[in-house]
Amino acid sequence: MIPYSKQSITNRDIEEVKKVLKSNYLTQGPYVSKFENVLKEKVSAKYCVAVNSATSALHLSCLALGLGKGDYLWTTSNTFVSSANCALFCGAKVDLIDIDLKDYNISIPSLKRKLIKAKKNKKLPKIIIPVHFAGRPCNMKELYKLSKTFKFKIIEDASHALGSKINGKNIGNCMYSDTCVFSFHPVKSITTGEGGCITTNDKKISENLRRLRTHGINKEKKSFINKKSPPWFFEQISLGYNYRMNDLEASLGFSQIKKLNTFIKKRNNVAKLYDKLLHKLPLIIPKRDKNIVNSYHLYPIRINTSNYEKVRFKLFNFLRKNRVNVNVHYIPIYLHPYYKKLGFKEKNYPNNNIFYKTEISIPIYPTIKKKEILYVVSLIKKFFNEK
Repeated sequence: MIPYSKQSITNRDIEEVKKVLKSNYLTQGPYVSKFENVLKEKVSAKYCVAVNSATSALHLSCLALGLGKGDYLWTTSNTFVSSANCALFCGAKVDLIDIDLKDYNISIPSLKRKLIKAKKNKKLPKIIIPVHFAGRPCNMKELYKLSKTFKFKIIEDASHALGSKINGKNIGNCMYSDTCVFSFHPVKSITTGEGGCITTNDKKISENLRRLRTHGINKEKKSFINKKSPPWFFEQISLGYNYRMNDLEASLGFSQIKKLNTFIKKRNNVAKLYDKLLHKLPLIIPKRDKNIVNSYHLYPIRINTSNYEKVRFKLFNFLRKNRVNVNVHYIPIYLHPYYKKLGFKEKNYPNNNIFYKTEISIPIYPTIKKKEILYVVSLIKKFFNEK
């Protein structure tokens, strides 16, 4: 099977991990800090906190920004469930915003309308989480303007977008957000096996995140409440979690991050070839903009025929049958049974409904071979010629 995505591991990565296996530290050693320092420099942020998953990073970001019972968090309807679950972990309420069919990100017009209505009802969100779907950046500048008018915080879910840029600026620099979250799952831009991180430019948020990822424990003696503590002492000052990244994961990430530019270039080359070969078919392919560098975590194609739902289903099965492990991203949050029970209605998200019924993610990753790309394209062409 040709997967829709997969990790790219080299001998150099393996040698870096072996260093940790031969060292005195498998966890809470020097590699996590080394990885954090390289990451923050890579995205031009002041602080970086590495954790064991992007889900943990979202949860910690919500906690660090004070989300709690009675608060509202809004996010896009087209995302993995973690982007919404993080609100529920904090006892807050979650609401969803429809997407824009031009870029599949959060719809700014829909968001504006909802914010105006929420202000009248005194139910404005405390936090909004935009998701850079497939690696294409959201309109963060416009979101930031709205945050100043309607007084909400912003957590960027950039799980797909390490290596993406807009107007020459790195996603993750937190110019227009309070925190930004990345994922290092094997199918992402780089991998640590499992893992994630949070970037921020706020020192207090950074310090809070570091405590929360380690049980809420403070080991800085100068800020102890008990000033006469013995040398082995530490203080738990808040309720935290064990969300730490270990040194094995960090060492792999430290090696992988050096190849990020190469990975993004290769993904873009794959996308350009797809663009060239697929544009004459009855498909909608990802839009390109001169001011955007897309990390191309995904390459989503959409069926552009009148009977799109039926055609999508047949094409999906045809590709899977012929050893191409395509996928669909995502099952909208409001269609999951858990969220249906919370009262979410399909009719409130017309754009996402269209997207979900037309989308297929076809293979894209740095090590995919040209002959594999041509094979995928030949199958898609064959499908439409025979249909």
